[in-house]
Amino acid sequence: MTRVALIIAPGLLMIPLSLHANPVSYRIDTQKTSIALLWHAFGGVSQARLEKVTGDITLDDGNERDDHINVTIPVSTLKASNGLLTYQMKSRFFFDADRYPNIAFTSSRVVAMGKGRFRVFGTLAVKDVTREVILNASLEETQGEVWGRQQISLNASTTISRSAFNMESFAALVDDAVLINIEIQAQPRLPV
Repeated sequence: MTRVALIIAPGLLMIPLSLHANPVSYRIDTQKTSIALLWHAFGGVSQARLEKVTGDITLDDGNERDDHINVTIPVSTLKASNGLLTYQMKSRFFFDADRYPNIAFTSSRVVAMGKGRFRVFGTLAVKDVTREVILNASLEETQGEVWGRQQISLNASTTISRSAFNMESFAALVDDAVLINIEIQAQPRLPV
């Protein structure tokens, strides 16, 4: 009986370790990440892109409350379908890039929905306004391995009200709802 206990005891001690995976941290690949904005205006669909996105992603399979996504988006990279629209969007009419050069997203929780789909809860800071948002996201490992870990691809979307972020200009001509599509590529951070 003592022998059986000596054999089983080490196995029981190892179980909790296998149930809790270590968090894995990723760095957003600025060159392979972009954000698209789409909205209805003047009877059609308008769009713009933002690039040079920076930030970090931390994923912990053992505890979803330890998952974190932090993203910073420079407004100066915004490009719309034409020069005039680009200028207007960066101006006081909308983003006011001179006073508020960055947009930021910080997650508070990432909830697994199954089959690689997630709901990401967090705050979006645009100009001097911070609002809670929910992103519908999918995550997949991509080709290529860095330091023994797969790179990841995160695709997410949400719809926000531009008036909620004090961007009400041209309300009679431009719809209030703005669809945001996010395509993030990230690489594992070098273990310290």
